[in-house]
Amino acid sequence: MSELTIRPAQECAFDEVSLGEVMLRLDPGEGRIRTARSFRVWEGGGEYNVARGLRRAFGRRTAIVTGLVRNEVGLLLEDLMLQGGVDQRFVVWRADDGVGRTVRNGLNFTERGFGVRGAVGVSDRGRTATGSLQSGEVDWDHVFGEIGVRWLHTGGIFAALSDTTPEVALEAVRAAKRHGVVVSYDLNYRPSLWKSIGGQARAQEVNRALAPYIDVMIGNEEDFSAALGFQIAGVDENLSELEVAGFRAMIEQVAAAFPTIGVVATTLRTVRTATVNDWGAIAWSRESGFVEATHRPGLEILDRVGGGDSFASGLIHGLLEGMPLGQAVECGAAHGALAMTTPGDTSMASAAEVQSLARGGSARVQR
Repeated sequence: MSELTIRPAQECAFDEVSLGEVMLRLDPGEGRIRTARSFRVWEGGGEYNVARGLRRAFGRRTAIVTGLVRNEVGLLLEDLMLQGGVDQRFVVWRADDGVGRTVRNGLNFTERGFGVRGAVGVSDRGRTATGSLQSGEVDWDHVFGEIGVRWLHTGGIFAALSDTTPEVALEAVRAAKRHGVVVSYDLNYRPSLWKSIGGQARAQEVNRALAPYIDVMIGNEEDFSAALGFQIAGVDENLSELEVAGFRAMIEQVAAAFPTIGVVATTLRTVRTATVNDWGAIAWSRESGFVEATHRPGLEILDRVGGGDSFASGLIHGLLEGMPLGQAVECGAAHGALAMTTPGDTSMASAAEVQSLARGGSARVQR
């Protein structure tokens, strides 16, 4: 795609590096948080999930820039990430103060939901090691220039963690542009994260400062309106044909306001129940215009958390491969759909499964 000039793989140690928080997810399975007597643990986090999906599903060389406290919980997260294959050389380790008064590892309790009972997430992430990151702690010129990176992914979750993380994100994207690294950004607006630090006004201030450095912008309608301030009447989560047209108009506004953005993409989801959603995706580029992935009505879901991140990793993989935008968005939508059929935040799909579904494959038994 002419909008994206991607560095050759042979010049770089990593295809993609993510900047974001990795939390310990505690999952009560089919039960409720409030009545659980045991939890299954996973690692997860919006930006990290993209790196892990690229590594495990698509075999990409990926790394994570994050913070962890060096205690037993931090070491558990390290072990989980080692299983995921994401390189940890850029992890910033903090000393444990004994009780977490000054710094700690983030926790995320998540119910999957079922039928009329929606999924529920309860985050416990105040004063985390990632939120304590300061500008100047990571030598971005070394990461992007000397080690070599083709693609940086970060997003609005990381930017909302503390008063210092917006500056870290800005420092990272500026350095990325100096070294010819493609930058993708998932707006991922979370009202709970922005609530105590300025709300929507602060979110818009931060995201508008970052947007001029972004090549690929990802987000849904709420993200574009709450996190960037664009408003289109008649667009909501349940997208009709008329509302899709309104959403396209919103994307055109974003592209006009930020001419450096080459690609805008979003998933399209109609929530029928917690376990049945209509699922699709749409993307735009200056070269291709609008393209839409195969619509999958009545998609059955086991665990919806991470579906958007897996869409992003599939899309990024396609763009790294040099696929036309229409093929890349099909890859992203198929990967997101498959990721929601398994538990946990991260994808358990293979590249072959994604390719098969993107080509129209079925769920027939494979023997």
